[in-house]
Amino acid sequence: MHFTIIGAGAIGGTVGAHLVRGGHEVLFVDRDRTHVDAINTAGLNALRESVRGRIPDAVLLCVKAMHTAAAVDALAPLLAPDNFVVSLQNGLNEKVIAARIGAARTVGAFVNFGADYLEPGRVMYGGTGALYLGELNGTISARVRRLKEIFRTCVLPATQATGNIWGFLWGKLGYGAMLFATALVDASIADVLAYAPGRPMLANLVAEVMRVAEAESVRCEGFDGYEPAVYAFRQPRDWEGIVRSLDQLVAFNRKSLKQKSGVWRDLAVRKRRTEVDQQVGAVVETASVRSLPAPLNARLVALVHDLEDGKRAMSWQNLEELDAVNRRAYPEERQTVPF
Repeated sequence: MHFTIIGAGAIGGTVGAHLVRGGHEVLFVDRDRTHVDAINTAGLNALRESVRGRIPDAVLLCVKAMHTAAAVDALAPLLAPDNFVVSLQNGLNEKVIAARIGAARTVGAFVNFGADYLEPGRVMYGGTGALYLGELNGTISARVRRLKEIFRTCVLPATQATGNIWGFLWGKLGYGAMLFATALVDASIADVLAYAPGRPMLANLVAEVMRVAEAESVRCEGFDGYEPAVYAFRQPRDWEGIVRSLDQLVAFNRKSLKQKSGVWRDLAVRKRRTEVDQQVGAVVETASVRSLPAPLNARLVALVHDLEDGKRAMSWQNLEELDAVNRRAYPEERQTVPF
């Protein structure tokens, strides 16, 4: 199969390199000239592939969420009627893509394996994880089944097709909110998730996302030890399930070569804007439309913006500030927390 990968960073570079190894044609497209030059001269992790001359069967979109609209607008005139775009991104980018080229040419994907961009022409595959593919209308089409087999063979053996891709995307928004919270501190993902005093706040951060997803009639799906349903605001609260899920996520992240999130890398290493508006901010915006409270997620957006703007440094105090919001917003929860 012939693929064009737009955004050859951590995810795009890793997926593309594995597809090349599997014998598929891949054209890497990236806005970073030094990265492109390194791929063309030395290859991506010693792989060199230059594919030109024909329209791709599929485009794998791996750019940051804030660049989705511009990337699709540039692609649209080049696509044939039967070409399609797969969003290997975080957030709800499938909505942006479908609005521009149609839902029939948009395939949803959920990605949760670790990878990092290290330097031009070099990315690190941090460890296995989940990868789900699905049509936006909930069907499992022939093209989704074909992609599943290609990805299973070349990239991740655990790749699956799903009839509920929106459930995985919204489910990851809850997990993503926790990952943004871990980037408030210069510590590993696992260390922050394991920090007992912060766990009630992290649980309620996810619960706010689950409340919005439920209002959107989405049934959130779990993955890699993350069980979104257990975090929901229910009475009685499932704290046993929350602790179990957090412990599983700690164990999962301790095994990964990628100990800190891509959000942390954006802030601490690459010194660039994060996707907080397109992920956490999207939840806050939808909550507002639905007249639902989301004070923790709203404060998290503000804290990340402060870090982006250099107004504060990474520290445990940032988590304490978020926890102060949690105590004010959900005082009744303090009576039931078992730790």
